Amino acid sequence: MSSMIEIGRGREFQNNTMKEIMAEGHEILIAKVNDKYYAANNRFPHMGGKLSHGNLEGTIITCPRHGSQFELKDGSVVRWLKGSSLISMLGKALKSPRPLTKYNVKVTDDKILVEA
Repeated sequence: MSSMIEIGRGREFQNNTMKEIMAEGHEILIAKVNDKYYAANNRFPHMGGKLSHGNLEGTIITCPRHGSQFELKDGSVVRWLKGSSLISMLGKALKSPRPLTKYNVKVTDDKILVEA
């Protein structure tokens, strides 16, 4: 994606919620937190699970499978692979922390536009 794409209307989103959207072949997560919109690739960078199945607390999204956490404001890693089990330690050794792919969001006349 290299241009602004309309992915919805503001009235379609409630505060502190998130939604999966398909746009030009990209699976995007849109979150609305305190009247501000955030967009990121809908897939977690560690194992490919869907962000939209995770837990949203403020602007922090938590992976439902492995407990990794990411900041939607900038895509940064808050926590990489929760736990100290052998599987978690192996996962941490094999997959170094990677931020979310974040998309720019613009709201114009109630239209939500996303740009890669």
